[in-house]
Amino acid sequence: MARTAARLLRLIAALPAVSAPLAAAPPTTLPEIVVTADPRPAEAPGLVADVFTADTLDRSPALAVDDTLRQSAAFSLFRRSGSTTANPTAQGVFLRGLGPSGASRSLVLLDGVPLNDPFGGWVAWTKVPRLTLARAEITRGGGSTLWGSAALGGTVQLHTAPPARPAVAELTGGTDDTAIARAALSQSLTTRDTFTIEATAATTDGDILVRDPGPVDRPYDSRSHAIHATHRHQFPDTTALTVGLRHFHEDRGNGTPLQRNASRETALAATLAGRPGGDSPVESWTLSAYAQDQTFSAFFSAVDPTLTTETPANHQYAVPATAGGVAFTLALGPDEARTLAGLDARTVTGETREAFFWNGAAFTRDRRAGGDQTFAGAFVRHERALTDTLSAHAGLRADHWWLTDGFRRERDTTTNVITRDDRQPDRDGSELSPSAGLAWQAAEKLRLRAAAWQAFRVPTLNELHRPFRVGPVTTEANPDLAPEHVTGFETGLDLGDARAGLRLTVFENRMRDAVANVTLAPNSRRRENLGEVRVRGLEAGAHWQATPTLRFETDYLLADTLVTDPGTVAPATLRGNRLAQVPRHTVTAGLAWNAPADVLVDLRARWTSAQYEDDENQLRLAPATTFDLRLSRRWGADGRWSTALSVENLLNAETETSRTAAGVVSIAPGRAARLTVGYAW
Repeated sequence: MARTAARLLRLIAALPAVSAPLAAAPPTTLPEIVVTADPRPAEAPGLVADVFTADTLDRSPALAVDDTLRQSAAFSLFRRSGSTTANPTAQGVFLRGLGPSGASRSLVLLDGVPLNDPFGGWVAWTKVPRLTLARAEITRGGGSTLWGSAALGGTVQLHTAPPARPAVAELTGGTDDTAIARAALSQSLTTRDTFTIEATAATTDGDILVRDPGPVDRPYDSRSHAIHATHRHQFPDTTALTVGLRHFHEDRGNGTPLQRNASRETALAATLAGRPGGDSPVESWTLSAYAQDQTFSAFFSAVDPTLTTETPANHQYAVPATAGGVAFTLALGPDEARTLAGLDARTVTGETREAFFWNGAAFTRDRRAGGDQTFAGAFVRHERALTDTLSAHAGLRADHWWLTDGFRRERDTTTNVITRDDRQPDRDGSELSPSAGLAWQAAEKLRLRAAAWQAFRVPTLNELHRPFRVGPVTTEANPDLAPEHVTGFETGLDLGDARAGLRLTVFENRMRDAVANVTLAPNSRRRENLGEVRVRGLEAGAHWQATPTLRFETDYLLADTLVTDPGTVAPATLRGNRLAQVPRHTVTAGLAWNAPADVLVDLRARWTSAQYEDDENQLRLAPATTFDLRLSRRWGADGRWSTALSVENLLNAETETSRTAAGVVSIAPGRAARLTVGYAW
């Protein structure tokens, strides 16, 4: 713990110019902001959303936001390990078992701006602010009608807001030499201007994440810092301008002497929003734009089955990527007959730059591969109360996409001879994404609902152009991949009220041209489009407010995923196989208790059934159960001080996260404990 204390002192100094004004910040009254984020909602008649309030997020035992969102049984990352230890390229998000891969099949947004990596589609969850994170919403159905390509499996919307007090600071120390410093400041510069900034610096040295480690294995480690700044200006009328700046940097060690990766991102976003008022049919409007510039680097190696020697396999020394977007959205009419319409466009440019083909002394090949993607779309969705008890929604989105300037160039660095120079023909296409839903309030405490949709996803630049290697297995890119398409429906009921309730949903998604890493020979895979994948399932959620201070809740997901048609390229033996990395059953449960002495207790559990590591269903990962606990209390004048003890994986259970054909099993971290002390001005 002495090392942790020293790190905390260094991290306090690393918080850029935030700590100085904290103590001097006087209480202020913040001006009213008309609209703070994109108005496209998470829920519509016939659909449901999981909502995480600021209180739920704050009380979570989890260190990372993605682990908090796992309280929803529908939410998972590509692998069982969370973002605190997983390689960023394995942090793709999927919902309801809809075919995971390193690239997300769900869109993640922070205040309306995509967080998905422009090149690869994964999400770096450690860059999400915590002190100013006010709300999270998970929509479990396809979201392409509102959001387009990246929302094929649904959306995760994260919303920030100024902290409840003008200034907040937290220090966290824990096992594995974990040290985290956070601070947030919100100031009214004038009666119409509000400035909010949050800064975070974190460091940790973790476990060795191999069941039977060998001489080559090392504990993972991580160093990161992030700054989120927002300026809001309220004009004299009912219009507001919000400008946000985000910077993030992270460096990780991935469990061996050679394997490391680093991520850096700078993003700028601006939103102009207003409410015309008067007799205008426009209820509200927003005009937003954003730009992202980021790069990623990683060193990959091959470790022998005895875990004794490590050989360089690939050095992805730079993955520069830029993305930009603009959107205009209108909300028309009253709540009982509301229309949402808009236009948006997004462009992405990125490439991988990497060295490969190790000859025993040096890499002898250099590869550059990438291209451009452009998307443009228009959407409209109408929600209407048909009767006092029956409401409906219908929506349609039209998109056009372009894939341009795709290339892959490889060079022999010893002779400077070009060994491969592929130029991909430009491609484009059009998509229609309809959706519809009904909700019937059949009784005071009974709602019946149904919804259907179609959605699509264009493969990422990473899937199209970059081959990769994990251990001895090489996976080839495929520039000819077609977009994925999903047709889905759900029907269900909501029974009860805020005190006690039950939610049941049955659903089915049929995904055509699903992108999968298909085994073609031992240690050789290629990204291919499967003919069809069917995901059929059942969801059940329940909550019970047993007393004013004690609440129970549970969530269950049955995801029956099958390859119903391998297509013309993948082996016919894949027919009837389950999708890799998707458990058939997932159960979560939670207990929230306002205990005596003003102690808040939050206990969480998650169980997943067995799942497969590979498309051939040969490498089985065992079922896993974890418990997490958080005890917290506010004290002092006006509750300005806070303390919290968090323990993840309370019972130190083993969770298998990957398995190789040679029998090497990777595992998630063991028990980790942290103490957090906070103060608010």
